[in-house]
Amino acid sequence: MWQKIGKFVLRFRLALLIILFVSTAFMLYNALKVHISYEFVRTIPVDNPLYQQYLDFKKQFGDDGNMLVVGCKTDRLFEENVFNDYMEMCTSLKEVSKVEGVLSVAGAVNLVKNDSTQKLDIKPVFPRHQLSRHEINSAVAVFYSLPFYKGLLYNPETQAYLIGVQINKDVLGSKAREKVIAQIESVTYRFGEKHGIDMHISGLPLIRTNMAIKVQNEMRWFLIGSVLISALILMLFFRSVSATLLSLGVVITGVIWSMGIMHLFGYSISLLTALIPPLIVVIGIPNCIYFLNKYHTAWQDTGEKYQALVEMVSRMGIVTLFCNISAAIGFAVFALTKSAILKEFGMVAGISIMAIFFISLAAIPAVLSYLSPPQSKHVKYLESRWLDNALTLVEKWVFNHTRVIYIVTGLVIVFSVSGLFRLVSVGHMVDDIPQTDKIYTDLKFFEQHFKGIMPLEIIVETKKKHGFAGMRALDIFQRIDSLSQYIAAKPEMARPLSLVEALKFAKQGFYGGDSLNYTMPNTFDGAFISDYLRVGKGGGSANNSFQQLMNAFMDTARQKARVSVNMADVGSKRLPVLLADIKGRSDELFDSTKFHVQYTGTSITFLEGSRFIISGLKESIMWAFLLIALCMLYLFRSVRILICSLIPNIIPLMLTAGIMGWVGVPLKPSTVLIFGIALGIAIDVTIRFLVNYRQELPANNNRVETTVLQTIHHTGISIIYTSLVLIAGFSIFIISGFGGTKALGWLTSLTLLSATVTNLVLLPVLLSKLHRGKR
Repeated sequence: MWQKIGKFVLRFRLALLIILFVSTAFMLYNALKVHISYEFVRTIPVDNPLYQQYLDFKKQFGDDGNMLVVGCKTDRLFEENVFNDYMEMCTSLKEVSKVEGVLSVAGAVNLVKNDSTQKLDIKPVFPRHQLSRHEINSAVAVFYSLPFYKGLLYNPETQAYLIGVQINKDVLGSKAREKVIAQIESVTYRFGEKHGIDMHISGLPLIRTNMAIKVQNEMRWFLIGSVLISALILMLFFRSVSATLLSLGVVITGVIWSMGIMHLFGYSISLLTALIPPLIVVIGIPNCIYFLNKYHTAWQDTGEKYQALVEMVSRMGIVTLFCNISAAIGFAVFALTKSAILKEFGMVAGISIMAIFFISLAAIPAVLSYLSPPQSKHVKYLESRWLDNALTLVEKWVFNHTRVIYIVTGLVIVFSVSGLFRLVSVGHMVDDIPQTDKIYTDLKFFEQHFKGIMPLEIIVETKKKHGFAGMRALDIFQRIDSLSQYIAAKPEMARPLSLVEALKFAKQGFYGGDSLNYTMPNTFDGAFISDYLRVGKGGGSANNSFQQLMNAFMDTARQKARVSVNMADVGSKRLPVLLADIKGRSDELFDSTKFHVQYTGTSITFLEGSRFIISGLKESIMWAFLLIALCMLYLFRSVRILICSLIPNIIPLMLTAGIMGWVGVPLKPSTVLIFGIALGIAIDVTIRFLVNYRQELPANNNRVETTVLQTIHHTGISIIYTSLVLIAGFSIFIISGFGGTKALGWLTSLTLLSATVTNLVLLPVLLSKLHRGKR
């Protein structure tokens, strides 16, 4: 069949090249429309109950991830020139387009009792004009007497100060967010440079924006790097400009198709899908090497170009097809998960890998038919002395040191299994960012001085309308206050913000501003507090502001109250422990027959997404094993050969997992991804070896050891070169600024290197043992 396919490709070569050119132009048109994604929380399916709760929360109270924080640590903030510039900076931040609000020391307000109306009026702590030293000192004394701002806008122990910048949620999903973030950074750093103060900026808007920019930049450089590395290896291998350009043309066409497929499916460039173009280059180059290597050997045997091209397709077509199928399975199984970001990655990568096969099958024979036959220098690599010596050494080990190979394999398994028991599963929101990166160091600044910025939202529902209205709500607020104090005692969690703090602030203002009165109102305070708890009533500036605050922290039916907590990025291992502890306390405070307490926010969706991805990836790896095993069984029609083919590929995966355990690389979404990918790619070497073995076995009268010897020498060269391309191609990811991508690089390279060794050394030994006596 494959011989007929080869003749068909050569017969209709011009038509196939025209079709390929037109279809690639169409894909290029679509590829140019692909945009970067600024959303990084699509890790759980939309029908997941926790995700639905999060969507309901955002619909009711707005996005919890649209706050950017600016911080500094200085003992000079209240110096006259510094503070006036600080006020000017806060004003400039308000004027940035799409900034909806700024909460800062400079904009702090106080609640002052109006003796004539017996209501509270809002007064700015710092007057809105150029302040003298005396005015600043007086205002600072008032500011420090307001416990509401302690831990929220300043840390008195470390002299750290914080500004909260709220950004329009719609702009955060578009490219325009880059300009908004850049303007905020410009205003902030200009102040810091002027006064020699280190400024720190963090928050989910900044983290997501900078990660998106890094993804875009890395995708560009990885693509360029993978092409250059591949070109260098091809030139060293074939010593032919035409063969190198042909191979690069094939993989670049594959990259265009992958980007076009991404747009046709309606996907954007994410942290995962950004890896697909360089991966297509790395995976596509072996196709070219397999085809060209067979073309050169057939040319040496026949001396006739047409016959050599037909032989190339007939011998390598099925090998390359199943190699691509196995690689595609390694990626496509991620589409079986319910995670949107994994579905996109698996779908696009799987289809793109199969596309690169058909591109190779159509383009390589057709283009080679128009080129001159290979010259002697182009096939000189087939007689490479160092490769021949290396393969001869492999042959000696296979036939003369079988026992040593088994012992070493056993030791590797023991080492790997012991490392497996040391593996831990943990993930952080920003653990893929290097600890030296400013994004990471700024995040740690806020964790050190303000206990973190990762949002956790707690919703207390009374199960009846107007449950939070009137004086009867005071008892519920007392319970919320108890829960808030319990949470604030946690070293990883900041003081929660809720209507409780607003009521305390109001009581302090009503009783003359004495900080000792910053406590929850009780029934004796009903004379003033009832106006603030009555549905839709009240007057005065403070009351109107309180109504606005209630809209932000309570639903219109007065049935649900929101408690917002900022916390450290404690990771997926510590977070469930904290939540369980807090839930235990809330169960004590809120009777389940009267109240429903719900936990949501970005921290919850992260935890659920991390758990969901890891379990989904583990399941996808099992599917990859099963599907690849079925392909191997169909290809070779032998259970024994199937077992022989899987063993040399399971051991490298075990070794990689063992090394991860020993060196302390945690099991997280970005590292679990490696095993399915590595299995799909590493099995290519096995297929290449076994197909050649099965093809040569009848010609050698079924003499196993003779056939194994010939297979080592016939396939060893292309296996070694394709492995070098793959290892070099994946190694480029080591320079990534993301920990997950870096791990993908060195761990996949390690897996492929060990798989090359096991397939060239252990696989022949296993084959020889299958048919003892047949020399």
